This record gives sequence, C-alpha cells and structure tokens, in this order.
Amino acid sequence: MNTYGERFRVTTYGESHGLAVGAVIDGCPAGMAIDMDAVEQALLRRRNGAPRTEADRVVWLSGMKDGVTLGTPLAFSIGNGDSRPDDYDRLEHLFRPGHADYTYHAKYGLRDHRGGGRASARETTARVVAGCVARQLMPELAIEATVAETGPRLENDTCGGIVQCRVTGLPAGVGEPVFGKLGASLASAMMSIPSAIGFEMGAGFAAALMTGSQYVDRWSGLLSPITTSNHCGGVQGGISNGMPIEFRVAFHPVATLPQTVECLHEDGHLEPLDVGGRHDRCAVTRVPVIVESMAALCLINYLL
Repeated sequence: MNTYGERFRVTTYGESHGLAVGAVIDGCPAGMAIDMDAVEQALLRRRNGAPRTEADRVVWLSGMKDGVTLGTPLAFSIGNGDSRPDDYDRLEHLFRPGHADYTYHAKYGLRDHRGGGRASARETTARVVAGCVARQLMPELAIEATVAETGPRLENDTCGGIVQCRVTGLPAGVGEPVFGKLGASLASAMMSIPSAIGFEMGAGFAAALMTGSQYVDRWSGLLSPITTSNHCGGVQGGISNGMPIEFRVAFHPVATLPQTVECLHEDGHLEPLDVGGRHDRCAVTRVPVIVESMAALCLINYLL
C-alpha cells in the first residue's frame, strides 16, 4: 500500500538512497494556483537540523501549467542529492535491532539495505509536499502541530517524544459512522508515519481513569454548540462536533544508536556493528510538519 486516500489520492515512491523520492497526486481539482513558497517553507521545517543535507528542490512533472493545476494527475520528484549508499554496504546481510530490516526481508525475500529504503523517514518528504497542496485546498482550516514532550537526551543515546496537533475551523458533521470514523482515519494516518508508536484523541488514555461525570463534555449554554471541555478531541460517534480536533502522537526513540549494537546476520549469528554515518539523535523535533501534512491529507478526503 503506497497510496493514501480515496478522493485525493497520493502515491509516494522512492527509497532513502535511491535517485529520488516523490509522489503522484490524483484528484486535485483544476484551477488551483499552488503557493510554491509555502511548499518550500514546509520542506524547510521538515529538514531543519537534519544531519543529511538535502536541497529538497521539487520538480513538478505533470498536472500543472504556469503554476496552476490542470485537474490531471499532479506528479513531482525530489532528487536525493546527498545520498551515500556506500555507507550501508556493511548492512547488506545484517538486520539491525529496532529497524524494519528483518520484517521487509521476511515479507519480500529481499530488501534495500541502503538507509532503510522505503522504511526511511526520507519518504515523508513527498508527504509534506502533498500535504501542503491539500492544505491550500482548505484555507479555512488551521492545522498546527508542536512538540509537546521529548524523552531524556543522554550522551551516546537517542530519544523520542510526543507531538500534539490542533485543527480549528472544521465544521460539525465531518466524518462517517462505524467504519469511516474521523478519529480512526486520523489514527491510521498518524500511525503510518515512521517511528509512530501511539495515538490518542482529546483526553486519550487518561479518559479511561476518569468518571463519566468528569469525562462528559457539557454544553456551555451559548447559542452555538460549544462545550466547556474537549475531552473527546472534537469527534463524537466518528463525526466532528465543531470543537477543535485535538490529538497526540507518540514517537519512539531513533532506532539507529550511536553505539555498538548486535545485529542479526542472515545466517543466524549475532555480529557487533558500529553503524556510524549521519543519523538523528532526536528526530521528533522535525516531525510536526509531517503530522500536519498527514492531518491535511486525511481531512481533504472528507471535504472534497
């Protein structure tokens, strides 16, 4: 499954250390002037502080004329200018702990060992561009994600963290009952981001320890259906209620450790390895724009 969405469909392609990453967007309406500066700023937020230096220049291949969409498939490519595939030669027959090396091999019988291939966070570059396009189709929405917490930062180790997101401007009535629930779709979108390990809406897991009288969002008594709290995160019965959509996403620590680790060799023995190379110690600081992008890709499919 390399395609996300139904009405606004995004198919990403490319590997971490291949020639390029990119996407094809099908379902983008005609006549939309894409704000290229907004796309560049979104990509800048994603790569801010990254140990890998990439220009992230977007080359638009189809679906656009003079910066205006044609309604046909919108395709773009982002070259991998700073890829160093030779750095990963030692990993060709080794499975790193905590990575998708073994699971990709188990599924396909082979894998791209260069930096994780499709499992690398490099793939999210295409999501950020597609998400930026989707956001420009919904100017009435404000989608803002920030880092809420980070794990302990220790010498010679990595950490994860939690990103919180708030969406305002979404009217009541967005979502589907039962299997098309808005909360479920957001959870699916967020859990598709590399390193995502947990998702909660509103009060989240804390709600399980509340009493019903503590949890229920009571009406404020104003003419509009505003509640005095937002423990449900803006979604009830799978449908938005007009309050802000609020959720949090947890990301586990970076799995590539700046220390010697024991890898599993294809023949079954353990082999110590100092991975080296260029790797984040705490990647969660670059995740908010990816969370915003996936939120936009989720919501556009309900609003188109």
